[in-house]
Amino acid sequence: MITLFVIVALIALLAFWAMSIYNGLVTLRNRYKNAFSQIDVQLKRRTDLIPNLIETAKGFLSHEKETLSQVVSARTRAADASTAASITPGDPKAMRELMNAEGALGSALGKLIAVVEAYPDIKGNQPMMQLMEELSSTENKVGFARQAFNDSVMEYNTSREKFPDVFFATAFNFQAAELFEITDATERLAPKVTF
Repeated sequence: MITLFVIVALIALLAFWAMSIYNGLVTLRNRYKNAFSQIDVQLKRRTDLIPNLIETAKGFLSHEKETLSQVVSARTRAADASTAASITPGDPKAMRELMNAEGALGSALGKLIAVVEAYPDIKGNQPMMQLMEELSSTENKVGFARQAFNDSVMEYNTSREKFPDVFFATAFNFQAAELFEITDATERLAPKVTF
């Protein structure tokens, strides 16, 4: 009778231990998904700013149609990639596509900022100055949100790779999450906005 009680107690203890590991992995996965939603909010904010920036710049930069077209095209690709990544945050394929699209958008915006800086009439335009300031602020928020996401992903990935969690992660299909890294070396440089 005592042996049966000890066996039942050990099984209950093992079950509780397994549940705590599983629940810990679920908590960490939900944390990085929430952190990605913060990135998504800021990317959406930036995506919404770009048409206003383009419209304001059009009047001054009619001869820079190619630059404006590149920004619009990159914005569309980045918005689509962001939507796909928000469906499955941390998915390696979706995150790589998002990183590539964001790199292209950053490069296109960098070109636009360089063109804007070359024209004093644009730099003196109050709506343009406000939009550039808002864009700069949003870029900072994206950077902070990216850092929080990457920290959450690192914590999740570390937990799912530790012993004995790795056995439960494999058994319950907790896939590794992808970091949101900078893929374009020029994106590592902060955009210079001067007025």
